[in-house]
Amino acid sequence: MKRIGLLALLLVAAVVVAPAPAQQPGLDAVLASLDAQLAAEFRKDGIGGASIGVVSGARMAWTGNYGFADMEAKRAPTSDTVYRIGSITKQFTALALLRQVEAGTMQLTDPLEQYVPEVKALANRRDGWPAPTLLQVATMMSGIAREPMCPGHSIGPVSMWQQKVLSCLPATAYAHAPGTQYLYSNIGYAALGLAVERAGGRPFTDQVIDGIVTPLRMTRTGWEPVGALRSDLAHGYMRRDGRPDRTQPDRELDGRGYRVPNGNLFSTVNDLARFVMWETGTLDAPVIRRETQMFNYARTHSANGAMTSGYGLGFTVTRRGDLVALGHGGSTAGYRASALFDPRTRTGVVVLRNAEGGSFDAGAVALRILERVVAAQSPPRGQER
Repeated sequence: MKRIGLLALLLVAAVVVAPAPAQQPGLDAVLASLDAQLAAEFRKDGIGGASIGVVSGARMAWTGNYGFADMEAKRAPTSDTVYRIGSITKQFTALALLRQVEAGTMQLTDPLEQYVPEVKALANRRDGWPAPTLLQVATMMSGIAREPMCPGHSIGPVSMWQQKVLSCLPATAYAHAPGTQYLYSNIGYAALGLAVERAGGRPFTDQVIDGIVTPLRMTRTGWEPVGALRSDLAHGYMRRDGRPDRTQPDRELDGRGYRVPNGNLFSTVNDLARFVMWETGTLDAPVIRRETQMFNYARTHSANGAMTSGYGLGFTVTRRGDLVALGHGGSTAGYRASALFDPRTRTGVVVLRNAEGGSFDAGAVALRILERVVAAQSPPRGQER
């Protein structure tokens, strides 16, 4: 498609792996100023807490923690505090799909209904429309609506997520023809997780843990808040008349219904930093082949008219000037998350927040920090190698 050609070329250039840059004095100065600035910004918000990490190459260059993981107990967060990461989960679902493609059990051009024939029950499909492919579902080009219209779709334990998906597919509709335009679809990603489960012959949740989380040694990442994940959990807070309220976030700890492949993982700044290091190529782990990974990051499948944002296979693309940031954000009741990276400088930022609303927005903060640290590591114009 001509409209995405420019961004695709930019991404190809962005993901050429160069030697990890030495930390420059400019980066030292930026990191030294971050804590005071972010602490002052957070004090203006005041609800819940936040944990932030900056990755440079194969190390955590800086971390900061603010506010409270538990406001009632006055418990401060750390870089090992557990947060919901919402739709960052979609990156793990996309990788589980790519693992099946590498194993030869699936092809990106396969129709979703080859593995999940129940999607034939979706409403509003017109005569002549092709069935959406796995690639279209994974890149938000399937035409499937964002959410199902079934009652109680976001209630229920993780163990029942497949049944929730199947019961909600008949109450899901097409918004437009597959492949014609971008539309973010949570129920589409849930069906994609079900396809991966059936093709792989193992529970989807096990495929993610055994094939991605464990090889990356993300020891405090999981589908449910049990054991240490529960004791170190940051409680989520919503805002009710300007006051913190954790009723719904606490209730959703028991499960979010169909929302497993599209947004149920829990993790920490330290664990997601390892994920970012793997994404930038500075941490080796047998997740998928490096050439598969680099090819995936070198393409996008949709972009806005200004070419400032797009969506790839399981990741977002955001362009600000010369910066092309890859990654994903997440949003659930009482939690906000963002994990972004710049392939060129092998720099990344993780921001986890246990409150929604307010001025301290996880996505905006992550992008702003990434812009600053990338600029500090980039040579002046005219001096690029």
